[in-house]
Amino acid sequence: MKRLSVLMVSVLFTGCGQADLPVTTSDVLPTEVADRLPLSSPRTFGFGGEATDERIAMWDIDVKPDGEGLPSGSGTVAQGKLVYETQCIACHGATGTEGPFDRLVGTGPWEEWPSARVVGAYWPYATTLFDYIVKAMPQLTPGTLTADQTYAVIAYVLNMNGLVADDAVMDATTLPAVEMPGRDRFVPDDRKGGPEVR
Repeated sequence: MKRLSVLMVSVLFTGCGQADLPVTTSDVLPTEVADRLPLSSPRTFGFGGEATDERIAMWDIDVKPDGEGLPSGSGTVAQGKLVYETQCIACHGATGTEGPFDRLVGTGPWEEWPSARVVGAYWPYATTLFDYIVKAMPQLTPGTLTADQTYAVIAYVLNMNGLVADDAVMDATTLPAVEMPGRDRFVPDDRKGGPEVR
């Protein structure tokens, strides 16, 4: 076991770009095992990519409750249904109430608290949906939805929760105007930092 640990540490150092630490196997493993392994591990493993301006811009968003930071674009409930069925259904189910991951849809009464962690009861601002979806969804390919697709899927999810009408259109003006049922159940954290933050 000690021999294998030494090999693993050597491989890790080499994989991290420490080219001055060659990995040899003959002195840490039995000969019959060492003969079947490569003499050294690769210098890099090909993870990640260059932080181009385009890639940084994809993540560099900050949407505030009043809508500041929302991009131009729009989407309808009907358009959102199509986005949901192609991008979201595998994780959240056909109705937003089943699937292996969080439920998106709940039913009233919204006054009951704590309620299920569904969009209608748990999120204080509808604009948070845009910020979150752009940064984290779809799970395997976050950042791939256009602004129009994001607005549309938000319209559909809000509609499934009974919070907007079937003909609703979400954009930078209408999304911040959606009154979320849980809005008053959250306490703003207005601390500035320093000794008062504990």
